Amino acid sequence: MAEAKISPHSLNDLKNTTDDALANYLRGLQFRQDNTKLDVRLAIGYASVVIAAVTFTADYKLGWEATKGWTAVAVVAYALLNGAFTYWTWGVEKGCVFDGVKEGRKISVASKTNKHEPTYYLTVTDSGSAASARQIQAPFTTWFTADGYFVAKPFQQWLASSVEAIGAADVKNASRAETEEATAPGPEEIETVAQSTGSAQASGTESKSKSSKRSKRKG
Repeated sequence: MAEAKISPHSLNDLKNTTDDALANYLRGLQFRQDNTKLDVRLAIGYASVVIAAVTFTADYKLGWEATKGWTAVAVVAYALLNGAFTYWTWGVEKGCVFDGVKEGRKISVASKTNKHEPTYYLTVTDSGSAASARQIQAPFTTWFTADGYFVAKPFQQWLASSVEAIGAADVKNASRAETEEATAPGPEEIETVAQSTGSAQASGTESKSKSSKRSKRKG
């Protein structure tokens, strides 16, 4: 379990904690993470901060009249960088949680949630798979306890059994999840058990009714 619990009612906390766990899990499976997208986003962000800091310092020391021309240039540059940052975040990264490669097999995982819906959605792109991208989903309650603790094992089993590349790297969790799924009772078995239980209850009720009538007759 996680060392610190989170609010089970906060989608942001649920998603962020799960995103971190996903990246740590894949790194633990020896996927080599590619941080290119993150590096570009950080570079754009730092450049914006530097421009703002330099502009403020120059205006403070030299005054408005001496720096107004450069300030206008800085404002335009800052606006362009801000636009580039927004585009990169929403148009390129698209919620990317992990980009990595293992033994020549590339995998990219992007996550998202929908408002007021405690479900974790993943879009997985796997260079070793025939499909260009695969979408999977599961409720957060699969790996979070009711009081907000993260449980790693069911989360890892879900990933290993749902994503081919991860299952190939973590055969133990993939096999365990498949075994549990195979031994779980199917809908027909559940219905049969329910019918049997109902029949047994009905027979018991009928027997009690007959016994009660016999007792009344004797009395």
